[in-house]
Amino acid sequence: MNVDNNTLLWERIEQLNTIGIALSAEHHTPRLLEMILLGAKEITQADGGSIYRVSKAKKEVQLEIMRTDSLDFAMGGTTGTPVPQKPIPLFLKDGQPNDRFVVTTAVLQKKPIVIPDAYAAKAFDFSGAREFDIKNNYRSCSFLTIPMMSHEGDVIGVLQLINPRDAETCGVAAFTDADQHLAKSLASQAAMILTNQRLVDEQKKLFNSFIKLIATAIDEKSPYTGSHCERVPILTKMLAEAANRTQEGIFKDFSLTEEHYYELDVASWLHDCGKITTPEYVMDKATKLETIVDRIDTVCERFEILKRDAKVVMQGQMINALQQGSDVAQDYEVQYKARLAKLSDDQAFLRRCNSGGEFMRPEDQTRVHQIGGYTWTDEQGDERPLLSEDEIENLCIPKGTLNERERKVINNHVSATIRMLDSLPFPKALKNVPKYAGSHHECPNGSGYPNKLSGDAFSIPGRIMAIADIFEALTDTSRPYKKGMPVSKALEILEYMKNDNKIDADLFDLFVSQKIYLDYAECYLDAAQNDVV
Repeated sequence: MNVDNNTLLWERIEQLNTIGIALSAEHHTPRLLEMILLGAKEITQADGGSIYRVSKAKKEVQLEIMRTDSLDFAMGGTTGTPVPQKPIPLFLKDGQPNDRFVVTTAVLQKKPIVIPDAYAAKAFDFSGAREFDIKNNYRSCSFLTIPMMSHEGDVIGVLQLINPRDAETCGVAAFTDADQHLAKSLASQAAMILTNQRLVDEQKKLFNSFIKLIATAIDEKSPYTGSHCERVPILTKMLAEAANRTQEGIFKDFSLTEEHYYELDVASWLHDCGKITTPEYVMDKATKLETIVDRIDTVCERFEILKRDAKVVMQGQMINALQQGSDVAQDYEVQYKARLAKLSDDQAFLRRCNSGGEFMRPEDQTRVHQIGGYTWTDEQGDERPLLSEDEIENLCIPKGTLNERERKVINNHVSATIRMLDSLPFPKALKNVPKYAGSHHECPNGSGYPNKLSGDAFSIPGRIMAIADIFEALTDTSRPYKKGMPVSKALEILEYMKNDNKIDADLFDLFVSQKIYLDYAECYLDAAQNDVV
């Protein structure tokens, strides 16, 4: 080999190295396939070429990308023009290998195939190439078909090059040994990169499935929070995209890349993962007196005993009056009916208090204490208060169904979320997942939990998630202790929270001005809830 040929070869090897470095930096599959094909064409001076992907599961090859320079022809890759060719099966219907086509044969035999002249080749079916030639006034002659092998020995794709150009005559030449070696080397690098990318994609799919699995586990544990785990990510993304578009005010420097969106999405899916540690009796507490069962029924049984006792007393009084010839017997019946009405009213009142659906007024709490002071006689003949101290405490819960101890238990799910996520070795691109997921109950004024964040310590993604979490919870119709609010009521509550600096004012204004609530309601809420025009 003369000096010029040696120099040319080293230049092509250096060209191969440059292409390999560029390939290793690309993560977008269509662009990567395009770069592989363009690089292979460049180092072999091929006029045209194609890349096929091999589906191991379906046992077929699919044409992904085509290029022919002299025709200015391009399909697949980043062109936006899909390749119309149907997949080619690797095996025939009778199970025999499909060796009619050079592409399938290269996959099945796991070796390169060189065809000097496709029109003279009898072993393979080149009718597709001939149809292309007739349609485009072209002559597909010299073919180099190379299987791309993974490190496991599987063929994951096929690189096919067509018609290398002769540097001197500018005509079609045959593929040289050097062309084959360089193309095989590039195909090997490409296969390794594609395999690594496939493994990364598979790991990402596995990770995403694991995230959904956690949400499903929470759903199975408590059907009242399942939709919450699914919908908070939706609201979070909608508000994050609006903030990213705004680029003014506090959002001037707020910018989310595709990786940032993914990080926030992961955090929003995992924001309640700590609820796995929350006892069911707390998480699913539908009424104030619910434990294993709703104790309001036990309280109502005591009322029935009081009513029975009142009837027994009334009947005894009437008998004594009649025996003594007194005419006050009717008065005792009136007193009994009044007593019965009072007990029924108190009983109904406690049932309403037990629901926990509305804020409890101080005067209602006082009335619970008064009713608790009634006494009844148990089966042993012992006189006992109508309500125990625990029952009075729970019935006097001012808001919701959880007492102070239970609220601390439920609030601890955020601390549990942080601990669980901090224990995971998140990659750099997901390093903020624990911080974002663990701040969805924080408030800008520092009154939130568990870390009482405020100012810059309370990140914009965390503030976004906080609003998404509250709005979804307010409008959710699956909660056992409340009805899903109409959108107008939910917005009214959020505005109160904004004025108290409990949610971010700028994000709430964006939530309203961009009508994010409306887009969400139209897709995910009952029509009756969407009452904002």
